[in-house]
Amino acid sequence: MSLKHKAISGFTWSFIDSFANQGLLFIIGIILARLLTPEEFGLMGMLAIFMAISQSFIDSGFGEALIRRKHCTIQDYSTVFYYNILIGIIFYIILFFSAGAIGSFFDKPQLKVLVQVMGINLIINSAGLIQRTILVRNIDFKLQAKISLISSIASGIVGIGMAMAGWGVWSLVWKLITQSVFMSGLLWLWNKWRPSIIFSGASFKELFGFGSKLMASGLIDTVYQNIYYLIIGKFFSAKELGYYTRANNFSMLPTQIMTGVIQRVSYPVLSTLQDNGERLKAAYKKLIKSTMLISFVLMFGLAAVARPLVITLIGEKWSSSIGYLQLLCFTAMLYPLHVLNLNMLKVKGRSDFVLRLEIIKKILVVPTIILGILLGIKIMIVGMIMNSIVAYFLNSYWSGKMIKYPPQEQISDIAPAFMVALIMGLSVFLLGLYLPFKPGIVLFIQILSGVVILYISTKLIKLDSYLEIKEIIREKMIRTIYGDLSNEYV
Repeated sequence: MSLKHKAISGFTWSFIDSFANQGLLFIIGIILARLLTPEEFGLMGMLAIFMAISQSFIDSGFGEALIRRKHCTIQDYSTVFYYNILIGIIFYIILFFSAGAIGSFFDKPQLKVLVQVMGINLIINSAGLIQRTILVRNIDFKLQAKISLISSIASGIVGIGMAMAGWGVWSLVWKLITQSVFMSGLLWLWNKWRPSIIFSGASFKELFGFGSKLMASGLIDTVYQNIYYLIIGKFFSAKELGYYTRANNFSMLPTQIMTGVIQRVSYPVLSTLQDNGERLKAAYKKLIKSTMLISFVLMFGLAAVARPLVITLIGEKWSSSIGYLQLLCFTAMLYPLHVLNLNMLKVKGRSDFVLRLEIIKKILVVPTIILGILLGIKIMIVGMIMNSIVAYFLNSYWSGKMIKYPPQEQISDIAPAFMVALIMGLSVFLLGLYLPFKPGIVLFIQILSGVVILYISTKLIKLDSYLEIKEIIREKMIRTIYGDLSNEYV
């Protein structure tokens, strides 16, 4: 299979995998939101930063270091596997004995036992990291999609069943644990790699040299992504955190699916082109234009239909999350672009730049947090939007220097998609203000109108990013029907 077809196949199956892992879980989350209260979701939000930081230490950037490496040996994989397991156990022990302090910090004693049980997830997840890394390295997302689908369904059944039985917040805890058990278990069952009894100091040192900087930058980004849960949980209330958590889940669903696909597929694919500057830039330009058309359309569209969407899917009791959702859409809009630009730095081997950028960007977050504490959650989200714009220019400046693709050229490439999506979003939003129907009917009309407006506008101006997406879909359908073709990528 050529690199082009391997990439297209990877994108297709990675999308299915992300949809199974995010889309299906989102649907399950909607059901749980109807069965549980905002306070119960808020309790889980309070734990997010502690679990996410621990997970960052467990991976430590080794996965990306292995993916980028041209040739990996059994000792490379085994070394990282044993490291992951060891760090998983260490951080579980740390969380177990810190659980009481976490409960005291939020003035929620019930968090102690929640942390002690949730921490088991760290060990379970660490056991499957290398198995997943090998599949990503091989651009094999078909098996991952199968595993994600089964895991999501199984965990959803457990969570919904427990919620209906009155288990409250524990239904969310055991849903996550069940998902991790199935994910790791099935990765071991269906992926044939097994570790050897070997730990190579030389391999560890070499991989850690690249991965440690990614770990540090990833850790900083993890703190940034989750610090708002901590701030809202500490200075506001569990109910407000529940509203914010649900709004954030809505806003992040499209970007999580996209960035999950982009990061896992583009990184190994672009890594194969790292020594060919011309082809690398050409592939990168196509990727950015196509990705940002999808991102702009989804996020403008989501902001436009936020009110009928929330009320229809999870009910009036969550209506306080609507304003948060509309603002968070603009925060999440550029996230795929951040991922792509940072991926390019990783492809070029500049993990040191990634770390420096993360430090600079997160220092700029401090005023936003202070404003949030003093002036409220919505002002804090507006600050997050400003930070996202500044972060883009920082990321794109340095990645652009690597492949001679500066920010102004990137903006010129994505500006047509931005304008098309903006016009579509404004039209749909204004339409929703004047429709005298129930929220469900308004939502249907808005979505249908958005699709029609988008289709007509992209056809009229012959938007090349739209044409690229259309060609990829067409080619995938042809290959599905008539078998493999043999073209080169780019």
